[in-house]
This record gives sequence, C-alpha cells and structure tokens, in this order.
Amino acid sequence: MKTVFLDAEGLDSLVLDDLKIKCNSFELFSSTGPDKTGGRIAEAELVILNKVKITRKHLEDAPSIKLICVVATGTDIIDLQAAADLGVTVCNCQAYGTDSVAQHVFTSLLALFTSLLPYHDSVRRGQWQKASQFCFLDHPIIELKGKTLGIVGYGNNGRRVAEIAGAFGMNIVVSRRPGKTGDDRPELEEMLPEVDVLTLHCPLTPQTKNLINSETLALMKPTAFLVNAARGGIVDEGALLESLRTGRLAGAAVDVLSVEPPRDSNPLLDAKLPNLIITPHCAWASREARQQIIDQTVENIRAFEAGNPVRVV
Repeated sequence: MKTVFLDAEGLDSLVLDDLKIKCNSFELFSSTGPDKTGGRIAEAELVILNKVKITRKHLEDAPSIKLICVVATGTDIIDLQAAADLGVTVCNCQAYGTDSVAQHVFTSLLALFTSLLPYHDSVRRGQWQKASQFCFLDHPIIELKGKTLGIVGYGNNGRRVAEIAGAFGMNIVVSRRPGKTGDDRPELEEMLPEVDVLTLHCPLTPQTKNLINSETLALMKPTAFLVNAARGGIVDEGALLESLRTGRLAGAAVDVLSVEPPRDSNPLLDAKLPNLIITPHCAWASREARQQIIDQTVENIRAFEAGNPVRVV
C-alpha cells in the first residue's frame, strides 16, 4: 500500500526496516502541520500517525485511504465516526509501555523515599565535604517494605506496578475507578487515609478530571507520596502545590501536566519545590517500548492485508 508516516519524531531513530519493507511505497515525515496534512495524505492508502489530527474532510478528500495506523493508544485525534462511515479501518498500539511506565514509577518512588535528589544536591553543593562524620544524614530515608501502595486504575500498568510493589514487600490496595459500576473495590475516599503512596494509572475522563483535589489530598497522610504517570488533568495542580508547600503531603512525582508542553509555564514548574519531581511525559518511552510500537504497527498492517485486522478501534 502507498504509505505516508506523518509524524515520526521520536520513532524515526528506531529500526524501521520491517515497516519500510511492508510498505513498498513509503514516505516519512518527522512532523506534519495542519496546513500540510491534506496534501500529504491525498493519494495514500495507508496513513501512519501519532498526534496529527484527521478530520472528516481529510478522509472525504482522500478516498484512497484504507487503513490508518496510530502509533499510540489514544485515537481522539481521528474522527472515528467519519472513518467508520467511509469504510476506513483504524488500528492503534496497546500495552507497549507497561514495563517502561512501571520502571519509571519505581524510579520516582525510590527517589522520593530515599531523598535521592536532595542528597545529590547536598553533595553537589559541598555539604557532605564539610560534614563532621563520613555519613551525611540530613534528609529522611524511608523503606518501601511494609508501606501501603494505593492504585487507581488497574489495567496493564496498574497491575505491573502492583507486581513490583509486592517484590518490595509493600501492601497493595486498589480503589474502584470513578464512574465504574459493579466493582466491589473500595471507593477512593475510603482508601486514601491508609495509603503511604498513591499512584495513578487511570485514563482522563469526565469522572477522573481533578480526581485528586484539595478534598481528596486532605484525606491522605501528611507522610504520604503521590505519583502520577497517567494524565495531568487527573490532578488539580493548584491543590497539589498547596499540599506540598504546607506539608500536607510529603512529596510527589509527576510525569504529566495539564498542558503539554507547558509553554506558558505551570504553577508546579514555577514552584521549584524540593519535594516535587517533574519529568516530561517520558515514563512510557523506553527504547524497547518505542520499538514495540513499530513492531505492533507492522503486525497491524499484516493482519489488515490478510483480512483479519487486529487492534481495531
């Protein structure tokens, strides 16, 4: 099939040989702006994309398109109803970042529990060098063993985090996901007072927007930590900032913000708090996870051509 890959930035350094072989006519772009989308897909049969928006008009103006492969899980960038109406199959990638996200969550947890960054900063500023003894213990160090980990969102990522937590000897509790019925797990408000760590792995929906707010944060222990490697809008950033500043929460690590990239700044970034770790939406992005995206896309194309499409949205 004549193929165009609209926005390969972040994936173009991977092994693309199988993808290029499978698509005998292959055109790759690092990025595609809204003004270029229509022209680039006009004669394509297969469109591969990550974040480029595809509207009904795009599809109507490009009747040769048979398949759209999203090199991500989220498909809100595509008018799925228009695709269905026009007979265009849409496939995505799934569960490719599970191990990468879980690893990142525990990287963050271990950094928070061992005061890793404050200790590193102390050494960099020469404080250890001036210490009266060889052990410099100005920051708290806490063990994970015996602590309670609360999980919101028990899909692939939540389950993998729970497995690793078990290896550390942590106790695990899983709350009911807001908006989900027929679930005998505890409500979030019921779970929060007992957790030492709360980690989020649920999607951003109307039910989960600002799920973690001033009221829910007030239910947590002042010694507890929050980790968000899900979506930024799940946490009310103003409420989190206030809890960290006032000592109502011991610390937090967030890999996501409400607006990304945060071009117009963000209150959490501006605060520069020592008990807050911020990373740039990279939890999912190990090289292995990104290669899985390419490999799954090849599988999606092969299955479609064989008449048995997989990962169909």
